Amino acid sequence: MPGRVFRAAWWPLLPGLLAAPGVGAQTGRPNDPAQALEQSQAAIGRTLGGYTLLDGDGRPLRLESLRGRPVVLSFIYTSCYYVCSGLTVHLRDVVDVARDALGEASFSVVTVGFDARNDTPERMRQFGRERGIDGGGWSFASADAATIERLTRDAGFTWAPSPKGFDHVTQTTLLDAGGRVVLQVYGDDFPTPALVDPLKKLVWGGKVERTALENAVNTVRLFCTIYDPTSGRYRFDYSLIVEIVAGVLALGMVAAGILAARRNVR
Repeated sequence: MPGRVFRAAWWPLLPGLLAAPGVGAQTGRPNDPAQALEQSQAAIGRTLGGYTLLDGDGRPLRLESLRGRPVVLSFIYTSCYYVCSGLTVHLRDVVDVARDALGEASFSVVTVGFDARNDTPERMRQFGRERGIDGGGWSFASADAATIERLTRDAGFTWAPSPKGFDHVTQTTLLDAGGRVVLQVYGDDFPTPALVDPLKKLVWGGKVERTALENAVNTVRLFCTIYDPTSGRYRFDYSLIVEIVAGVLALGMVAAGILAARRNVR
């Protein structure tokens, strides 16, 4: 396996992280899993801007050009044929579920190769195609070493060279429509709702500051789409609406009964 990787679903697996071999930070300084997780979480709230990458065709890709809708950001290196490959394939399946529920153009995906020496635009494009991903709002991008250093640091992604490739955190970063980091999802086989549910909130929730009415509307929308693990898809759940309507009808019948009883008394 090319490189050791920290696999964590979230805080419940922190003891396992602490027992894992340590990794270096982006600069190669000694580090440990707890510090890597701390750096990852510290990135939440940061706005990623000022970065120009190269897409698979060698054309400039500015992160700011993706503003206006959420962005799913992942980091891999193309020589990693096990973990990075597995993460990308799993992310492909999760993205399919999300797009089926939210719409094809509701969010963007960017996979960045952090091995600046080897992850060329051509290799990034081939990496995506070999895993059944080619276009469709998903960019496979690369950049020079200085840009990778800054971007991974700002995104809270910890990595360092190792004898077998790179040690790195297995992390998927979610940006809101303004380019701000709002969530880190860990592991190469994380549960589908761990990414899709937050995406639903971003796509349907709009800005963080919302009025009470908007919050109520978005709550109904969120609860009306549920994840069905059997089919691996999101479906519209009419049961909530049925329950609400039934409740209103029941209250109406009770009120009508009370009024009728008062009339009979009179």
